[in-house]
Formats: sequence, C-alpha cells, structure tokens
Amino acid sequence: MPLLNRFRPSRAFLSTLGLTVVAVFASVAVANPLAPLLTCQVTYAGATQTVLARPVSEPYSVPSVDIGGRFWFKPVMVGDAKRIERISLYAYLDDTPQPLLIHQAKYLPPYPVPQAAQALALTGQHHLYAGPLERELIYSCSLEGATP
Repeated sequence: MPLLNRFRPSRAFLSTLGLTVVAVFASVAVANPLAPLLTCQVTYAGATQTVLARPVSEPYSVPSVDIGGRFWFKPVMVGDAKRIERISLYAYLDDTPQPLLIHQAKYLPPYPVPQAAQALALTGQHHLYAGPLERELIYSCSLEGATP
C-alpha cells in the first residue's frame, strides 16, 4: 500500500495536467487551417483593433468587443467548419442604461471564392456615426477558408 501512495499524483499536478490538455485542444482548434475565419479590422479614434470570429452553433454566446470605450463590435459566424449558415455583424454605441444598436449587417451564402488563396473582402469599408458628437467607427471584414 505505501508504494501506491508514493505514485499517486497530487491535486496540483492533476489540475496542471487538465489545464495543459485543455490548452492543447484549444490551440489545435484555433490553428485548424481548414476552419473558416472572419477577420475584422475595427478603427475608432485612430486606433485599429483586429476582431476574429470562428464558426459557432449558438450565436448568443458570442461576446461583444469593447472598441475604445465608446462602441461595441460583435461579429457572429453561425455554422461549422464545413458550412457557414450566416454571418452577422453588430455595432453598438456604449450608451446608458444599455448599449444602443446602431448597425446590423447579415451575409448569407453562397460566399464568393477569392482568387489565389487570398482572404475574401466580405464587407468593404463601413463608416458608422453615432452619439451626440457623431463619433466615427470604421470597420471592414474579410473571410478565409469558406466554401461557396
């Protein structure tokens, strides 16, 4: 019996091992080159952020991204690695008592196939103005790895 106790892993070791396994699976899912990827460049007050979206089955679980403390941006790609059912883009003004939806765009299949392994410029460049001072939010999104 003492020999078995000597080789029993500690809780800290099991916890670390579990986190390592989760991290490995997460990195494999993120690094999958075959999964579609939506990349959005969002600019406010001269600062540009890259916001990424992967296919999800439940759109309500996708969080919005804070843009400069003034706006929120939420790209949602519903589907899986084989087929994208729809892409929705939402922009909100950070207002009281809750964020105010100022823009919604929906893209449905079939999605054009880009030439020469480039990302598809899906949206073009959008300029949104909101708030009492008409602040400007600029965004454009490209799609990689989607089949028509």
